Amino acid sequence: MDIQSSIFDNNKKINIPLAERMRPRDFDEFTGQEHLLSEKGLLRQLIESKNIPSMVFWGPPGVGKTTLAMIISKKVDAKFLNFSAVMSGIGEIKEVMKEAQENKRFGVRTILFVDEIHRFNKAQQDAFLPYVERGDIILIGATTENPSFELNSALLSRLKVLVLNPLKEEDIVKILKKALRDEERGLGRYKIKLKEDLLYRIASFSNGDARVALNTLELAFLKAAIADDGTYNITLKEIEDALQKKVLLYDKKGEEHYNLISTLHKSIRNSDVDATLYWLARMIESGEDPLYIARRLIRVASEDVGLADPEALLITVSAFQAVQFVGLPEAALNLAQAAVYLALCPKSNALYTAYNKAREDAINYLAEPVPLHLRNAPTPLMEELGYGKGYKYAHDYKEKVADMECLPENLKGARYYFPTDQGKEKFYAERLKEIENLKKK
Repeated sequence: MDIQSSIFDNNKKINIPLAERMRPRDFDEFTGQEHLLSEKGLLRQLIESKNIPSMVFWGPPGVGKTTLAMIISKKVDAKFLNFSAVMSGIGEIKEVMKEAQENKRFGVRTILFVDEIHRFNKAQQDAFLPYVERGDIILIGATTENPSFELNSALLSRLKVLVLNPLKEEDIVKILKKALRDEERGLGRYKIKLKEDLLYRIASFSNGDARVALNTLELAFLKAAIADDGTYNITLKEIEDALQKKVLLYDKKGEEHYNLISTLHKSIRNSDVDATLYWLARMIESGEDPLYIARRLIRVASEDVGLADPEALLITVSAFQAVQFVGLPEAALNLAQAAVYLALCPKSNALYTAYNKAREDAINYLAEPVPLHLRNAPTPLMEELGYGKGYKYAHDYKEKVADMECLPENLKGARYYFPTDQGKEKFYAERLKEIENLKKK
């Protein structure tokens, strides 16, 4: 048996994965979820008050849902029972509840942690209700699905929903570094050579999941070559083998990051579908944050398509939401659909140009007062001062257009929006001429 095959023999942790060994034991070891665990965070305040309600942790895999429940049970001196929605039915629920009632008789609170609580059917969920209501248990559920859709309303109304966010790349790197330093539970007792940029590669491909990142690190370590001096050299090859995919060279914080997103944008602007797909795939497969790409596509929808195809904005926003709901790798197709749609759209930057011109005037004439006839007059004094005098209500006119100036006096007659003849913007150009003619009449 080689050294790497028996690395856990010495501390009697044979076959326990690194991710499990490195599970945080208290809040000081916990990384991420600052919105809940900072000094003013809701969960931290509840724990310090020892007044823990039944709750559900909603968040993606590997962000600490189970770990938080275990830490809470220690902080409030409660019995911790782990319950799997996959393996258990109503019979098992009743057995666990009987144990919880016995604990209550002796003044011991019971935290019942239910992983993947969304997998319970309605009858199983209803079985918890009386025990939660009586306080026999503190129910903490964990789910990757939206509780509003997956939990019945009766149970959901008795639970506090706490949202856990995907871990940031910096959080993942911090966790990996802890594992490399920790001599008791991690890999700290071994001489490991691993460049920091490779840690960021692992983090970027983990998609905010600490378990995936630690498993990748462990597998790369087990595959690493041992030098004569006993050093384990983890290179890009070991990481690619652990991930089972090629890791493309990509600096998400450097020049290449901005070069690629700019090139994707310009390819869409030039209606080059094939280049759009290539640069999109290049960014996704390099580990780019898919939400970053989705945000840029939303920008493209208004900057380069605009009113030539108003549906482009709806499609890109939908793609953004799809990435949030589904995540990678599935959401890559949602991004591809939005990007290709944008590339095929008729193009117009009229809206972009119009806003920039209006913005320039808004800055230069920031103090220009609102014309009196456009001001509301909620009090007699304001009406006496002329507020609202001369205002023309558009709906009083047959064509719903009044001959009334809505710009400040020094910008009277200014034009910003000049629609093109591209796509639906051609219709808006005709409508704009129609409005101008109606005002002249």
